[in-house]
Amino acid sequence: MGRNWIRRQASCGFVMVLATVIFSCFLIGVTGQDGQAMSSEEKSKIRDQILEMFDHAYNSYMKYAYPADELMPLSCKGRVRGLEPNRGDIDDSLGKFSLTLIDSLDTLVLLNKLDEFEEGVKKTISDVRFDNDIVVSVFETNIRVLGGLLGAHVMAGVLKQRGEKMQWYRDELLHMAKELGYRLLPAFNTTSGLPYPRVNLRYGVVGPLSRTGTESDTCTACAGTMILEFAALSRLSGDTIFEDHARKALDVLWEKRQRGSDLVGTVINIHNGDWVRRDSGVGAGIDSYYEYLMKAYILLGDKVYLERFNTHYSAIMKYISQPPLLLNVHMHNPTVHVRSWMDSLLAFFPGLQVLRGDLKPAIETHEMLYQVTKQHKFLPEAFTTEFRVHWGQHPLRPEFAESTYFLYKATGDPYYLKVGQSIVEKLNAHTRVPCGFAAVQDVRTGSHEDRMDSFFLAEMFKYLYLLFSEKSQLPIDIDDYVFTTEAHLLPVSLSKAQPPCHSNNTEPQASREDDLFLYSCPSAQTLFPNNPTFAKTIRDGYKYLTGVGRSQQTAPVNGIELPLHETGLEPLEFLKSIGISLAPFTELGSSIRGSTQDSQKGVYKLKLVAEVSQAPEQEEVTPLIVQLISPPFLGRTVLTAGPAKFGMDLTKQEHGVKGSIAKSDPYTACGPIQNAVELQGHIALALRGDCMFAVKARHLQEAGAIGVIFIDHREGTSSAETPLFQMVGDGDSTDDITVPLVFLFSKEGATLTAALQEHHNVDVLLLPKEKQLGKEKPEKLNIKFRLTKEGEFGEGEVETTTIKFVLEQSEVTTETDAEGKDAAAAASTGTCTPPQKDPELNP
Repeated sequence: MGRNWIRRQASCGFVMVLATVIFSCFLIGVTGQDGQAMSSEEKSKIRDQILEMFDHAYNSYMKYAYPADELMPLSCKGRVRGLEPNRGDIDDSLGKFSLTLIDSLDTLVLLNKLDEFEEGVKKTISDVRFDNDIVVSVFETNIRVLGGLLGAHVMAGVLKQRGEKMQWYRDELLHMAKELGYRLLPAFNTTSGLPYPRVNLRYGVVGPLSRTGTESDTCTACAGTMILEFAALSRLSGDTIFEDHARKALDVLWEKRQRGSDLVGTVINIHNGDWVRRDSGVGAGIDSYYEYLMKAYILLGDKVYLERFNTHYSAIMKYISQPPLLLNVHMHNPTVHVRSWMDSLLAFFPGLQVLRGDLKPAIETHEMLYQVTKQHKFLPEAFTTEFRVHWGQHPLRPEFAESTYFLYKATGDPYYLKVGQSIVEKLNAHTRVPCGFAAVQDVRTGSHEDRMDSFFLAEMFKYLYLLFSEKSQLPIDIDDYVFTTEAHLLPVSLSKAQPPCHSNNTEPQASREDDLFLYSCPSAQTLFPNNPTFAKTIRDGYKYLTGVGRSQQTAPVNGIELPLHETGLEPLEFLKSIGISLAPFTELGSSIRGSTQDSQKGVYKLKLVAEVSQAPEQEEVTPLIVQLISPPFLGRTVLTAGPAKFGMDLTKQEHGVKGSIAKSDPYTACGPIQNAVELQGHIALALRGDCMFAVKARHLQEAGAIGVIFIDHREGTSSAETPLFQMVGDGDSTDDITVPLVFLFSKEGATLTAALQEHHNVDVLLLPKEKQLGKEKPEKLNIKFRLTKEGEFGEGEVETTTIKFVLEQSEVTTETDAEGKDAAAAASTGTCTPPQKDPELNP
C-alpha cells in the first residue's frame, strides 16, 4: 500500500506531515461481504437520484428563500431572523448572510454543477454583507460561513487555474472570509483565551450595543472547533492572528483536561477555565474538538495535535467506548456513567476512527447505528442504551452518512453502499416535500418540522454523492483535501505554508508499542490479514441488536415432567389456580411428542407459554397541566405539560403550585437573570435552548422564582402531535433544585405568552392532569346486590332508588343450573338516585 509522506525542516524540528488524505492508504475493493457488489449501472442510477434530490433542495432554497438564511420547506418561504418565532439557540446560526447559499457552494463544485457554482459565487459577492447588527454563534458562523467561504475560494482557484471557469475571480471570497474572521475575533477577548459563544457582527462583544458578552460558559466543541478554518484563513491570507487565537484556545482545553483520565468535560467557564459540566463523551458538546485535533495534524503538519489526539483517544477507548456503545462518563470518575442515552451527533465518530485506523470499533458502532435507523427510519436526536427513542427529532443530520462513506472508502465493502442506498430512499420517502426536504419532528410519528438546515446541503449530499462516485467522476482529486466538520474542503497543501512555530508542546506520553497507527497510515494488510470478510464477521455480532430483521421462529416447547396421577385433582387444580394449564402429553400434538414412554398414563407435560411484546418506546410520563385560573380564564384554559425528573414532585402536592407568571430576562435563562425583582415570588417563563434545563432552573430559583415553565423553542410543536417527555438534569446532582418545573410545547407556550401579553397579570396552577381544578369526578356509590327471582320484589321495594339489571344469556359457559340460565333479576338496594326518571336500566 502506497504511503505518501513528506519530511520537512521547520523551526520546531522535523515534522512528519501527511500530504495526501489517509484514504490513499486504505484497501479498496475488498470482496466477500454480506451481498453482491453493486454494479456500475446501479451506482450511476443512485448517483443521478442524489443529484436530482440536491437540485430539488437547492433550487427550492433559491426560489422560495434566497437571500434569507434558510428555507422553511413546509411554508415555502425563507426564514428571516426576527420575522419568525424565536427558536432559541438554533437561530444563532442565522446572521442575515444567505447562510444556505454560502454553505452549499463547494458542494456545487463536487457535484459538477459548475455553472451554478459560478452564479452562486457572483450572488455571494454582490449580495452578502457582514456588517449586521445581529448576535450569532461563533462556532456555527465559523464552520458554516467562514468554512463555506474558504472552501468556495479554494474551488474557485482550482477552476480558474484550469482556464475553464471563474476567469474573472480575484480572491473576493477570501477577502470576505478575512472580514468575517476579524468580526469573530472580539469573541476571543477573554482572560483565558477561550472564545465567547456569541458575538455581534457589528458591535463585537461586551459593548453597550452588542447585546452579548454576559455569557460565562461555552461548550468544549465550541471553543475547540476553530483551528481548521482559522488556520486556513491565516495561511491563505498571510495574517497569523487567526491561527494564533484558535491555537491558544486548543492549548487551554488541553491544559484543563483531567490529568488522571485525560478526558475533558462538556461545558467550560471561559474566564477561569473551570469545568461547568463534567460529563465526558464523544457526542454533542465535545465531538468536533476531537475531530479537529486529528485533522489539524493532517492539514497543518504539527504533530502536537496528533499527540494530543492520541492521548485523548486512548482515554476514550478505555472509558467511553463500550462497543458498540459510546457512553458518557464523569471526567473525574470515568468508571461512572452519567446517563443512559446517546445523542445522534456521536454518529461521526466511526468516521474519525477510520482516519485513526481503528476499524473494528468503527464497524461495531456504525452497525449499531444502522440497526437503530432500521428500527426508527432515522437516527433520533437521542436514544437510550436499549435503543428506544429519548428525543424523537431528526433534523436531517449527516453524521451517519459521513461515517458510512468513510467506512466504504476504508473497506471497499459494498455493504456500505447498501446502507447509503437506504439513507437515500428514506430521505425521499419520508422527508421530501414540495418545497424541499423537511426535518422530522418525531421519528415515532413521522411528523415534519418546518426546517431545512444548511448542513443538509453542505454535508449530506457531499457524502452521499462521494459514496457512489469513482475518483475519475469527480472534478477534483478528493484525496488532496481534508473535510472540515461542515464538510468544507481545505487543501492539505496548506501544511507547506507554515507560520512561526509556537510553544504548544505536549508532554511526552508513555510509549504504546502495541498501537500500530500512532504516527503511520493504517495498513490494509494489518487491518485485513488475508481475511476479506473481516468487516462482515464484526458486523454479524450486531446484526439483530435492536431486534429488527430477526426471523420469527416458534420457540420450542420445553416439557417438564410432573409425576401426577390422573386422580391427582388437588395439585392440578392448584396449578390451574395460578394460571398454569396442564394436559396429558398425548393431547399436545405430534409436533412436541417425545418417546413412547413420555406418553404413558399419569405423566403430564407442562406447556409454558410466554407472550412476547415489544417494549414501549419510552418510559411512562405523568402528564401535568398549566391551568389559567385568573379572570377571564377562570380555569377553562388548560395546557398539557411535561414533567421533570428533578425539582419539586407535583404529583405529591395535594393542591399543586399557584402563582403569577413572568418572563425571564434573558428569556433563555442561561446567564445572570436581569429581572430578578420582577421574578421574585412568581412562576418564571423561560425558553428552551442554549443550555441545560438544570442550569436555567438554578438561575431562576436563585432569582426568587417559585416555579418554572419551560417553553419549546421549536416552532409548531404541540402535545397533541408530539409525545411528552421528562426533562433531565445536567449529569451532576440536582438535589439543590426544589422549585416545580414543567415543559410546554410551542403551541401551548404561545397560548400562555399571548395571555400574558394581553392581560399582563395571569395566575396559573401547576398540577398533575388528574387533579385538574374544576374537573368533575364520578360520584362513588356503595351498592348492595341481592339475587332474586322474577316477580319476587316485596311490596314497595321497586322505587326510584332501585336499579334493575337483567342478566341475559350469553355464549359464555357457566356452571349454573337450567333455571338460572333462563332469567335472573338482580335488585340493588341503596341510597343513590339515578339521574334517569325511568328506574329500569336495560344493559
